[in-house]
Amino acid sequence: MESLRIAAAVVNAPIGETDQNLAEVSHWTRTAADQGVRLICFPEMNLTGYVHTDGAAAWAESIPGPTTDALTKLSRKTGVTVLAGMAEKATDGRLFIVHLAASPEGGLDVYRKLHLAPPEKTIFTPGDQASLFKVESITCGIQLCYDAHFPELTTRMALDGADIVFVPHASPSRGQTAQAKHQSWMRHLTARSFDNGLFIVACNQTGSNGNGLEFPGNAVVIDPSGNILAKKLDDKEGLLVVNLDGSALEHVRGHRMRYFLPNRRPDIY
Repeated sequence: MESLRIAAAVVNAPIGETDQNLAEVSHWTRTAADQGVRLICFPEMNLTGYVHTDGAAAWAESIPGPTTDALTKLSRKTGVTVLAGMAEKATDGRLFIVHLAASPEGGLDVYRKLHLAPPEKTIFTPGDQASLFKVESITCGIQLCYDAHFPELTTRMALDGADIVFVPHASPSRGQTAQAKHQSWMRHLTARSFDNGLFIVACNQTGSNGNGLEFPGNAVVIDPSGNILAKKLDDKEGLLVVNLDGSALEHVRGHRMRYFLPNRRPDIY
């Protein structure tokens, strides 16, 4: 893998304020571009705001649509691949939690959340494809918040060639500080990177969604050895900018003891 300069964005995303949220995406993407970033990842449902009640249908949009058009236009103008999330309303009326990957070449990849958290199941439909996308020669995957609690998904992506898995969150505080949320993430996110030999990049919303949920603003980048490269724990909107060095990937995958995937025994499980 070649090296890649990325940004994990921590932003506030009020429900139903899509135009305002798009303006935030534009601001932070342009800020990232000025710092030489080639890919920026925003939190789960940052475009429409995160909600798991009946009101979700009012803010969900079709794909393609005005919001996705604005996102692809922004990516082309800045030269930055933009990962951003929204509620999607399909042509048959079903609702999905999706994350988009808009590329400077005009492409748009759509990831539908596979593992819905229990409060989401009465509103949204789960996706059915663990698809990957490319940033130049680098293979990337997306998992959304609750998705990351299921180890098989990361392994599936790693076996399909993923070098980086982005994990956008809309993970409420439930009284937790950003530091406490970070510690909670460390129970599983470091394991996903270490066991599968890939980078993990995670970010969360921050502040109030305007509908009773509060989010602690945190972000973290983990290398293929399970080490924390950088973290952001101050609850403020902003960017965590990190160079993902391809040599860190080779350090693991080129070592017969550090790279576990080739020694799996799928015949017995």
